[in-house]
Amino acid sequence: MTHETSGSPFIQAWRCVGCGRIEASRPCVGVCQDRKILLVDIEDHERVLREAERLHQRIDALRMLLARFTRARPRSEGWADSWEQLQTQARKALDADARMEGAASPAAFDD
Repeated sequence: MTHETSGSPFIQAWRCVGCGRIEASRPCVGVCQDRKILLVDIEDHERVLREAERLHQRIDALRMLLARFTRARPRSEGWADSWEQLQTQARKALDADARMEGAASPAAFDD
């Protein structure tokens, strides 16, 4: 049986719980050649796909903040306020990103 997930075909196979042997029998047409391949459990594959999606969301959020920063045009009398607001937004975004990553807060690196 073949499953489609994200455009990638998955082949159902049987794995021995004792020795780990994997079998996915198909009818032979007489011209077969055996080649070594690498297999990944579907649970591992789906976990990596979820992690990739989470990372894409983090990148998108930080990219939006960076785009906002590049479009900022503070007035001469209000540049300090604008700068502080951008810094506050950046800190919030970086703190949220650090919480998602489980890393230390970037506030520890402030001057």
